[in-house]
Amino acid sequence: MTRPDTDPGSRAVVTTTSAVELSPRDRTRVLIRSIGLCVLLAAPAVVMRLSGLEAEPVVAMIVYGGAVFAASFVLAWAAEAAQVDISGGLAIAILALIAVLPEYAVDLYYAYTAGSDPGYVQYAAANMTGSNRLLLGLGWPVVVLVGLWGLKRVHQRRGHVLPLDAGNRLEIGFLLLAGIFAFVMPITGQIHVWMGGVLFFWFGYYAYRLSRGAVEEPKLRGASAAIGTLPQTARRRTLIGLFVFAAAVVLIAAEPFAHSLVEGGKDLGVDEFLLVQWVAPLASEAPEFIIAIMFAARGNATAAIGTLISAKVNQWTLLVGSLPMAYWAGGGSPALPLDGRQVEEVLLTATQTMLGIALILGLHFHRWSAWILLGLFLVQFPVTGTHGRIVLSIVYAVVALAALAWNYRHLVPTLRAPFARELIPESEYAGHQP
Repeated sequence: MTRPDTDPGSRAVVTTTSAVELSPRDRTRVLIRSIGLCVLLAAPAVVMRLSGLEAEPVVAMIVYGGAVFAASFVLAWAAEAAQVDISGGLAIAILALIAVLPEYAVDLYYAYTAGSDPGYVQYAAANMTGSNRLLLGLGWPVVVLVGLWGLKRVHQRRGHVLPLDAGNRLEIGFLLLAGIFAFVMPITGQIHVWMGGVLFFWFGYYAYRLSRGAVEEPKLRGASAAIGTLPQTARRRTLIGLFVFAAAVVLIAAEPFAHSLVEGGKDLGVDEFLLVQWVAPLASEAPEFIIAIMFAARGNATAAIGTLISAKVNQWTLLVGSLPMAYWAGGGSPALPLDGRQVEEVLLTATQTMLGIALILGLHFHRWSAWILLGLFLVQFPVTGTHGRIVLSIVYAVVALAALAWNYRHLVPTLRAPFARELIPESEYAGHQP
């Protein structure tokens, strides 16, 4: 098995441009411009929180949301550059957690608070389902569409199919089994601590499998490259400083940002459930989306989509599994309850996940597959009623079954991939190529 050139949570995309090509002057300019902008974005939130200043919920939502957004960029750059010094399983374990810290901080706040305030239970499920559906329904197709355009522009390669790496079969296999297990949640109407334990174990095994593969030296761009090319001592001190800065900003801003989304929704007359479901994930995942889209536009779409597939594994294991534990720690029962609306949301998310997996089982991401995912993602916004959500879930399931039938020769190898010592060569089962 060859390990993909990225980590399992928010994988550092390997590019064709080496970090050592940056001159010291360019490196300084990039660092000042990039990190300085993030510091400026985060500063108002830090000042407001530490000084005890109160602001209108809508203003607080913007200020604290901007801080989470800035911290996400800093974490993404630092996590990529850290691969210069950290390799193998340690990098996988550490970087996977670091990269998703802003998203986890917001969602775990909702789950923990729900332990003592039942009104927050719905927000924990909303943020989790929103981030999952946003990643697959918007992130995957946009990166593919931009990637196909980038291949044409950069490499003069015309086509309607984006090939995935052979190593992606391992990740798809882990995601497939986690996606099947996810249906237990809407069926039982809860996310129990034992389910979280299973998902944590599954992610741990996933990280272990990746750590057994070969590790290649990362090649970085932009701010990550500027950090990675610093002298060793300066680089490590810079990384520690960036991690501490970003973690501090997240800890300072996550709680008031999450709270202001709820209060701001009430002030604006907007369903706060929808704000929590879509605005919070946008703030924490936008850096990952932007970086993936940038690499896709530069002709490196295969690595970019691999990044988002890996992030989906992280969300569907660590993020979902942590919710009942946070709820229990906050004073609730060992099971995070799901009401009717939340059951619909989790069911819709699970069926969307199965469709996404079914469409790429053959390690080919077609243009039409991207449009299907994007179209169904956009349809859900005007469909807000219970009946409509159930019908949409059925549509996802039917299309997923059709895609599974189309890619049926790849199903067994994908299910076997997490347990196989080596990935099965494509030639052994590729009698059916879509």
